[in-house]
Amino acid sequence: MNKEKRLAIFDRLAEAIPEPTTELNYSTPFELLIAVVLSAQATDKGVNKATAKLFPVANTPQAILELGEDGLKEYIKTIGLFNSKAANIIKLCQTILEKHHGEVPQTREDLEALAGVGRKTANVILNTAFDHPTIAVDTHIFRVSNRTRIAPGKTVLEVERKLEKWVPKQHKKDAHHLLILHGRYTCIARKPRCQSCVIADLCEYKDKTAD
Repeated sequence: MNKEKRLAIFDRLAEAIPEPTTELNYSTPFELLIAVVLSAQATDKGVNKATAKLFPVANTPQAILELGEDGLKEYIKTIGLFNSKAANIIKLCQTILEKHHGEVPQTREDLEALAGVGRKTANVILNTAFDHPTIAVDTHIFRVSNRTRIAPGKTVLEVERKLEKWVPKQHKKDAHHLLILHGRYTCIARKPRCQSCVIADLCEYKDKTAD
């Protein structure tokens, strides 16, 4: 795949998805951080349902610490792995208060030092909360990058590095959400919706489907 084709792909995705953003509900960087930590191996819909009850009661590190681990579990028990997620959230709240004056840090290093936060979560926070041109490679982005051949790679990190190198500069900030939303609704896992895909003629997937 060449530079011109990649640019055409992102131009079309940007036109088809004019407001690419996360489907997690949040109003502050801290709320986004909690939602993203909760979203590991869970659906955005399920996370939004839990945070709709949690955030009105506790949406700051101090307020969540005051709930305590058991109190927090009551709000997130509908989400997979809620026990370990509750433990991590309590620890990350302590770290944010002790080391960052209650504010979500804005560097990858500091974010990755928080309990329950890996490279992917750090990239989401940097991109969505702080407008950094980072690309967090989740299952959707990994699939779309390999299937279309925009940025093929055997590992998440390899795909991320190629996307960082090859995504046109003007689309860097939105690339993360453009690819996720394209993967979630069009380039789906089992049977991609190639007939209704805006980049079907540019995509290099060999087994295109018919509706």
